[in-house]
Amino acid sequence: MNFDVSNLYSATAEIFVAIMILVIMLATAFARGIARGLAYSCTQITLIVATFITFITLDARSDFTFSNMLVRDMPGSILKLMVYFSMMIALLYGRGYLADRKLDRPEYYLLALLTTLGMMVMITANHLLVLYIGLEMMSLALYALVAFDRDSVRSTEAGMKYFVLGALASGLLLYGMSMIYGATGSLELLAVKGAVTDGGADRTVLLFGLVFLVAGIAFKLGAAPFHMWVPDVYQGSPTAVTLILSSAPKLAAFALAMRLLAGALPDIAGHWQTMLLFVAAFSIVLGNFAALAQHNIKRMLAYSGISHMGFMLLGLLSGGDTGYSSAMFYIIAYAMMTLAAFGMVVLLSREGFEAENIEDFKGLNRRNPWFALLMLFVMFSMAGIPFFVGFFAKFSVLQAVIQAGYLWVAVLAVLMSLIGAFYYLRVVKFMYFDDPVDDTPLDASVELQVMLSINGVSIAMLGLMPGTLLKWCEWAMRTAFTVTG
Repeated sequence: MNFDVSNLYSATAEIFVAIMILVIMLATAFARGIARGLAYSCTQITLIVATFITFITLDARSDFTFSNMLVRDMPGSILKLMVYFSMMIALLYGRGYLADRKLDRPEYYLLALLTTLGMMVMITANHLLVLYIGLEMMSLALYALVAFDRDSVRSTEAGMKYFVLGALASGLLLYGMSMIYGATGSLELLAVKGAVTDGGADRTVLLFGLVFLVAGIAFKLGAAPFHMWVPDVYQGSPTAVTLILSSAPKLAAFALAMRLLAGALPDIAGHWQTMLLFVAAFSIVLGNFAALAQHNIKRMLAYSGISHMGFMLLGLLSGGDTGYSSAMFYIIAYAMMTLAAFGMVVLLSREGFEAENIEDFKGLNRRNPWFALLMLFVMFSMAGIPFFVGFFAKFSVLQAVIQAGYLWVAVLAVLMSLIGAFYYLRVVKFMYFDDPVDDTPLDASVELQVMLSINGVSIAMLGLMPGTLLKWCEWAMRTAFTVTG
């Protein structure tokens, strides 16, 4: 076999990150005195260089390499860039938190990079086995991160729950992939699409496999009724890990859904759109009602995330340029919002104190008016209040849903958003109208405060100018997929 060296060009970012994982592992093993700082700095440099590599290799055309096992296209490149940014921000936010709890160890950053590499492989995969390898690389590293605080019963319990349920979901997804292979005779996504289009696939086996695929995708997104792990894992994880868990993996899970459903199975879109319709509606209803009863802000944001994933799935199931681009826009906006929300939890936490209860935000305006304003931006955006990025994300999804003919779903989503606004505005009420329960000054690094300020202001600015990002998403989807429905 003759190996085409040009294949390496499309996988340059993945190869670089893999090499840097080995370099950081060796460097920190020998540089014990400065291992923590070295691991953090090298990890951030790795993500910055990967960003540069991905940016300079951007191409509007879809480039298939390694015998069509990998694809480099605009949606994948944009999602990878967002994964890098999310990981950089999450690691920056969490560094002081980890140091206060003696968890700032080199293994944390190595696991974060392994998670990133798994997400990169998932996003660029054009083959069922490559997709599964990327998914497992990401998931196994996340299991270890969730249980990273080995002295905490809550953390280890969350890690065990996530591992057991995640293994079950991976098994469902793998079984679904095997049935797709049995029905079409191929593991390559383009060949799967061709077999379905030509009518050469066993329809019964294909549809059974599709059910398992949708179940696995819903679990990775944290959508109902496969959401049971989300609140316990979010609450049990160290907040620095929850930052990672709630943001970048959602982008990779969205890429998984796009590759498998919109990319490989557009000709049976009517079947998976019906499944996603019920998953999305259930997620929106359950997420909002369950969040109403929460007093722990991490659990509240977990149930809120379930609802947000329901909204994203509404865009995905709507199909067409508008539907796919609105779903992509939504997942990017959600990643920005959840990073800022959990960043505020980290900001209010300190050594020996976890700011996990909603009551811990009481009187924040008197303690620090600027960060209270930033949290207001985040809560208003998540609630879908004009004019923040969350409002336009929901608006674009609802437009796509109505265009697809699901008017009743759009009405349901709006009603649930009105209910959901209550628990977001409750946090704002505590910050501005209640007396503080803790007068301790906010003690955080300058980097955290600056980045959190940029994060919060960008949520407001993108709400005022959402058109650019939305057009990028529309252009990216138009170049990558033969749009259906």
